Amino acid sequence: MKQFVFALALGASALASTAASAAEKLSLNEISAYLNSFRTAKAAFTQVNDDGSLATGELYIRRPGKVRFEYGGPDAGLVLAEAGAVYIFDPKSNQPPETYPLERTPLSLILARTVDLGRANMVVGHDFDGVSTVVRAQDPKNPEYGNIELMFTDNPVQLRKWVIHGGSGEETTVVLGAMETGMSLKSSLFSASRAERDR
Repeated sequence: MKQFVFALALGASALASTAASAAEKLSLNEISAYLNSFRTAKAAFTQVNDDGSLATGELYIRRPGKVRFEYGGPDAGLVLAEAGAVYIFDPKSNQPPETYPLERTPLSLILARTVDLGRANMVVGHDFDGVSTVVRAQDPKNPEYGNIELMFTDNPVQLRKWVIHGGSGEETTVVLGAMETGMSLKSSLFSASRAERDR
C-alpha cells in the first residue's frame, strides 16, 4: 500500500508542449487565481513512486478538501479525502481503511477553500524552466509535513504535474493528463463510508 500512501505524501501522460519563446513565468497571483477558478476537476494520471514503480488511474477533485485517486490495474486501490481525513483502501485487505489527517499532507494546500500562494512562508521556491512555472509550497506552520512542487504551463494556465516531497524524504511524482474542470461530481465519489460498503 506504500504507493497509495505516497499519492498524498504521508510518510505517463506527456506534458503538453508549449513553445519556449511563447511561454512566460506565471506570477503567484496568477497561479492562485487559476486554482481558485474551479471547484471541481478530473484528469487521468500517471504516478511515479519513490521506489520507481508506476501506477495509473483517474483523479477527481472537489474543493474544498475532497479528492479521489482511483487506481487501475491489478492493484486497483483507492485513496479518498473528505471531512479533513484521508482514507486509504487496500484492495488486498479486509481491514478498515487506514486514515490520516488531510492537513498532514502537502496536497491539502491546493485543496483549500481559498488558495493564496502569497501567504507568508508558504512558497519556498518559484522558478521558470523556459516552458513551465514551478512552485514549491509548504504549510508555513508545519514545514515538517513536507512540501509540494507544482508545475504549470500557460496559454491557458493549467496544472500539469506535482511532486510530493514527504517529511521523511520520500518523493512521489504525479503527471496529469488534460484536466477538465467545472463538472458536476457527486458527493458519493468522495464518501469513505460508501467506498467501505462497496468493497
